Amino acid sequence: MTLKVPIASYETSPQRADDQFTNVVAKPKESLGATIKLFWEFFFNRPTGTVPDVATPVHALTAQALAEAPDRSVYRLGHSTLLIKLRGGWWLTDPVFSERASPFQWIGPKRFHAPPIALEDLPPIRGVLLSHDHYDHLDRATVKFLASRVGVFLTPLGVGDRLVDWGVPRDKVRQFDWWQETEVDGVRFALTPTQHFSGRGLRDSNKTLWGSWVIIDNDLRVFFSGDSGYFDGFRKIGERYGPFDVAFVETGAYDAKWPYVHMQPEQTVQAHQDLRGKWLVPIHNGTFDLAMHRWEEPFERVSALAAQRGIALSTPEMGERLDLSAPHAGRPWWRTMKAEAEARRNTSVASAQ
Repeated sequence: MTLKVPIASYETSPQRADDQFTNVVAKPKESLGATIKLFWEFFFNRPTGTVPDVATPVHALTAQALAEAPDRSVYRLGHSTLLIKLRGGWWLTDPVFSERASPFQWIGPKRFHAPPIALEDLPPIRGVLLSHDHYDHLDRATVKFLASRVGVFLTPLGVGDRLVDWGVPRDKVRQFDWWQETEVDGVRFALTPTQHFSGRGLRDSNKTLWGSWVIIDNDLRVFFSGDSGYFDGFRKIGERYGPFDVAFVETGAYDAKWPYVHMQPEQTVQAHQDLRGKWLVPIHNGTFDLAMHRWEEPFERVSALAAQRGIALSTPEMGERLDLSAPHAGRPWWRTMKAEAEARRNTSVASAQ
């Protein structure tokens, strides 16, 4: 479908080339055959275990609990969606509340769990941070619902044009190139580079920019990765803005065939070290089936690596409060789910004998 508001060209951006946004290091081209094979395997040859067998533990959030939450509270709502309180205002990252991360709600990756709070029960949102326009990060239904309830949307170049096309008032949208900053209510936000790509259809590949976000509230420094393959940009971000008190870094939906756009857990940990992060919170996991690995594998691998390297790791449950000023480790809740699933299987086998 043609956009009513055409995506601007942004020809002055250093990230533009041949009417598309690019990475610092160009992505190797893939053959049509390799692409078709990849899609075939993803949709028709999936292994077992990519979806949990039992319910994901979710801490239900209430309006009262959020009203009483102190500043610098953060809640994982699922995948890469975070709800953060700063200076009395609430911020959302990559809000996805729909049942599926897909252009259609009858097909595509389905949520493992409901959000800890319903969209209509959210407190007033001061602002939304968007990293890029893929369906598991930019949810049209959620954006349209929030359009009249959000003060400001901060986006990479071109992503804001999509929001305006969907009915978000233009004066609520601010778009940024890499390394550009803004300030809202005394909190600084900087869009920083990632190694990724964009597009929501067959004809809009890389027409919008992608990125990560740095959040600075006086002495507090937070990093939100969006999506990225491993690259030297993490070191540069760490040099310019680090050290970070908490780094929310993608750890999930990876594959050996996708090294350019998503990180293996080993690379997530290295990126965290490049950023000079103190606490690592793995995100981009636990909500959607977007890869070929077992659903719990990212948690297991990153936990083992963090222990080996002496990295402070936090794995809060969905909806569990985390204090950005003094994070806690959380518990290995995915192992409890595995144990419950195994107990059910054993009971079923015993009943059948």
